[in-house]
Amino acid sequence: MEAITPKKSLIKKIIAIILGFGPGIFAIGYTIGTGSVTSMIVAGSKFNMQLLWVLLLSCLFSGILMFAYGNYALITGETALYGFKKHLKFGKVLAILIIVGITFGQWNSLMGILGISSNIIFEILAINFEGLSAFKYETVLITAIVIIVTFYLLMLVGKYTFFEKILVIFVTLMGVSFVLSLCFVQPLPIDVVKGLIPTIPEVPGGKMLVAAFVGTTMAAATFLSRPLFVKGKGWTIKNLEQQKKDSITAAILIFLISGTIMAVASGALFHEGKVVTQVLDMANTLEPVAGKWAVTIFFFGALSAGLSSIFPCLLIAPLLVADYQSGTLDTNSRQFRIITAIACLVALIGPAFGANPIEIQILSQVFNVFVLPIVVLGIILMLSSKKVMKDFKTSLGVYMGMYAALFFSLVISYNGILALLDYF
Repeated sequence: MEAITPKKSLIKKIIAIILGFGPGIFAIGYTIGTGSVTSMIVAGSKFNMQLLWVLLLSCLFSGILMFAYGNYALITGETALYGFKKHLKFGKVLAILIIVGITFGQWNSLMGILGISSNIIFEILAINFEGLSAFKYETVLITAIVIIVTFYLLMLVGKYTFFEKILVIFVTLMGVSFVLSLCFVQPLPIDVVKGLIPTIPEVPGGKMLVAAFVGTTMAAATFLSRPLFVKGKGWTIKNLEQQKKDSITAAILIFLISGTIMAVASGALFHEGKVVTQVLDMANTLEPVAGKWAVTIFFFGALSAGLSSIFPCLLIAPLLVADYQSGTLDTNSRQFRIITAIACLVALIGPAFGANPIEIQILSQVFNVFVLPIVVLGIILMLSSKKVMKDFKTSLGVYMGMYAALFFSLVISYNGILALLDYF
């Protein structure tokens, strides 16, 4: 009995560490969904590791902005949009623009997420039941309805800790699945090193993917929602150091998981000259290289990524509206149920019209970058205000990081406009 006890305590410690993860788990849920998975797979299959530098910068700035927004919440006791409305001259207009912009991007993203997740489940079912292939549209639509209704019902449970635990499970499964996939196929080390040198692929769709990368890994929704999740966790000004560690951990994990997905696609597909344009391509192109087990593990990771993003995407609109109104989210309110129900109906538009979910997903990530400069500028103005922050001073390093993030977001937004003009 004595020999078993240390093993049990070690397992309990590992579980405790995973379950003890803070609001950063929502950052991973927002960031690494099927949008991120799709962008990484398409980029890895088309451009090898060439866009790794974009991912690195996005994650670096994400960590800084998560830290900044989290500190603002702990020090002032206020949430972001409520603070903008209360303290900034044009705060009301700014806050409303942010709500509209982020909701539009996230609901579009939700369409793609639901479409890809439903298609993945269909492909898994079609492998075992060949007759289903003739009823792809019907099966995908029914699957999408079942998924979104299930998640809506789970939303009605309405507890922060419940959402957090569900996300921990999906994010853990996702991370383990993609790391296992990397064991089957690895990129060349020289390709990884080259990927850290800033270059934009001079091919059709190159600018689009760069914008999509930033839209999915440096998501404005992640920063704006952080004060609400920090408050939901019950953290106070005493948890400043914990909040800092949580921000850093979330940014590192986002980089590692996203980079692993790109590396798998690069190692398996790029040198074979195979490009992903449909959900089924992920399986068809990976299987000859990695075998059925690797494909199953990878699909399982992609599905976990999709499901881990549905909760945050459904939560974002009611979160932002509640933030604007009072800074407190009431998950039992009529307003919460109506807004999330509308989000569920919007999510079904893609599957209902049989749209290509991969295209929807990449486009939605591009739209996300346009609200990003406003969100970065907002927190810079708030932290710079002595009236708001009183005796607390933000370090020079954090300011430098935020201004660099602002410049980066402006460049990427301009790049996103060029990408959309080329596309349409």
